[in-house]
Amino acid sequence: MGGMRDAYNPAEPVVLDRREGPYGEVALRRHGELLQIIANGCFLMDTSDGRSERLLVDAARTALGARPAPDLPSLLIGGLGVGFSLAHAAADPRWGRIAVVEREAAIIDWHLGEPAPLATVSGAALRDPRTEILHTDLIAYLHAATERYDALCLDIDNGPDWTVTKDNEGLYSPAGLAACQARLRPGGVLAVWSAQPSADFEQAMRNAGFRGVRTEEMPVARGVPDVVHLGIVAA
Repeated sequence: MGGMRDAYNPAEPVVLDRREGPYGEVALRRHGELLQIIANGCFLMDTSDGRSERLLVDAARTALGARPAPDLPSLLIGGLGVGFSLAHAAADPRWGRIAVVEREAAIIDWHLGEPAPLATVSGAALRDPRTEILHTDLIAYLHAATERYDALCLDIDNGPDWTVTKDNEGLYSPAGLAACQARLRPGGVLAVWSAQPSADFEQAMRNAGFRGVRTEEMPVARGVPDVVHLGIVAA
């Protein structure tokens, strides 16, 4: 998930909440000034740096091009996480409806509950009337929903080649990409965050019929860059 590389902090992490859910254990912990989400012992993301999450949203918005008001484009964000993608989208008046799908009740509570530690990131966005939180599994929603969007920004794990749970592999399969297409309007954009580039996933997007498939990189301090895979549905 976006921002997966933890910044160094000498303080010992403190677990603020830990819950068992249908997909295993999810925990929120504080490490110095950072808040971190851990799933089944795997570090997912923290509040150290939201650059790649902002790139995810901005890359999709740029690929869509200008849309005149009141025909503002609608956005589906897959994965609430620490809230960087949602906060960045809601700060942009060029988006219309913003729906966020999150399967973990604990993560939603950490944004909306009492207390809500992650509201420091997402609070203003969650009060925005354009925003809607959907508590459901993303893959199930893509297959079952009838609503269509202008952009899908998906960040539910560490990418096509590094999934957090086996269930997430279905998102990157031909059936998953077909479901993404079904949820997009003609000319709509699919943007998928990944912790590393995936030539295989790029080809899978092309095979699924997406046009203009490309990858945008976000350099990181160490290792390979975070990336956003982009593709457009034929108009």
